[in-house]
Amino acid sequence: MCDSAKFDFLDDLRAKYSHQPIFLQAVEEMALAIEPLFHDSVNGEFYKRAFLYMTEPERMISFHVPWMDDAGNLQVNRGWRVEFSSALGPYKGGLRFHPTVDDGILKFLGFEQVFKNALTGLPLGGGKGGSDFDPKGKSDAEIRRFCESFMTQLCRYIDASTDVPAGDIGVGGREIGFMYGQYKRLANKHGKGVLTGKSLLFGGIHLRPEATGYGTVYMAQHAIEDKLKESLEGKLCAVSGSGNVAQYASQMLMKLGAKVVSVSDSDGVLVFENGMSLDDWNAVIDAKQVKRVRLSSLGSNISGKYIPGESPWTLTDLEFEFAFPCATQNEIDKDGASLLMKKGVMGVFEGANLPTTAEGQQILRSNRRVIYIPGKAANAGGVGTSGLEMSQNASRTQWKKEKVDAMLKEMMADIYKQMVDAAGQDGTLEEGCNRAGFLKVAHALKELGWVY
Repeated sequence: MCDSAKFDFLDDLRAKYSHQPIFLQAVEEMALAIEPLFHDSVNGEFYKRAFLYMTEPERMISFHVPWMDDAGNLQVNRGWRVEFSSALGPYKGGLRFHPTVDDGILKFLGFEQVFKNALTGLPLGGGKGGSDFDPKGKSDAEIRRFCESFMTQLCRYIDASTDVPAGDIGVGGREIGFMYGQYKRLANKHGKGVLTGKSLLFGGIHLRPEATGYGTVYMAQHAIEDKLKESLEGKLCAVSGSGNVAQYASQMLMKLGAKVVSVSDSDGVLVFENGMSLDDWNAVIDAKQVKRVRLSSLGSNISGKYIPGESPWTLTDLEFEFAFPCATQNEIDKDGASLLMKKGVMGVFEGANLPTTAEGQQILRSNRRVIYIPGKAANAGGVGTSGLEMSQNASRTQWKKEKVDAMLKEMMADIYKQMVDAAGQDGTLEEGCNRAGFLKVAHALKELGWVY
């Protein structure tokens, strides 16, 4: 946590939500990044009021999700949708299915989403949702029954002009398809952009599965070329995670000539001493997208070595120049960040949401030679492409892959420029990212008459 004495206007928030530490972590880290704005002689008090306004979701919806397992037993999970901010447009953000999900996790994710969406330049508000349902070990039939029950509850709250969910951890194309199918049954509305991440067969957009990972690498490319006057070609890059973001970040890094030295899951890490090959990447894709098994099951099918119980950020002998944390929140702690600095890592680009703890972030900030771009900018390509899918649905058209990729590249370049401009001469890219997102939302709140 940052020094609470600096932000006594947040004391009431801390007292109310002391049981939601990761949400408070996100709030205080944002406050720290935009602190100079609170001391502005003209607008400082307004910025404080606007920031407090932004910390409370406009609406929180909770519901039960009853479903039948394959043995015929009734199971009941919890579901939520946090509609955080509609200042810039309809609520927009993913659905996460994972046993760790609760209202505090979703508030943290929704809060971050508000500023991430602001950076895209699209008219998108911020939201997040999900359930404590665990897809691991479930049959396709069980996942389908759960998704249909979840959408039966959620459908009354979503619309293309109100709230447009997408996927996240545990929610991929299969789950989006099941939920959209149930929505079509219930609403008798077809072709509406009420969910994004859909199949190309019914309104999806090219490159949506790839967009978050690709966008993270495009952002890294801009920063490395601008700040270091170098390219990614030949650079050693450590990637964590093996889900959607990690898969396509790894693919784009290889396309750009970088050497991917790791991917991981919650059980351990795969290390590629000579860099991941295309065959290795295809094996990981098959394991995660088709067979849905752990990395440890790959065995001799790949060139990498599997090390259980470790991550790229805990291995002392894994050498790399750039870090791409793409797994989950708080995966790089104080010790992990210290190890990155000891290895001389030159950049950290967050493909996941808040993958670095508060203590880890402090270490990264104290080493200003390190390029550090937080997730709300680095991984904004995913939600940005979801916004493009909404536009595509509204125009009843289908854009070519090349056009979507060009628009994604342009979007990430624009976000990078926003960060540089907002950081000014003395600020960091992290500070610029947070200031640019906050100011856009704050000015909207003022013009709407919601904060004055």
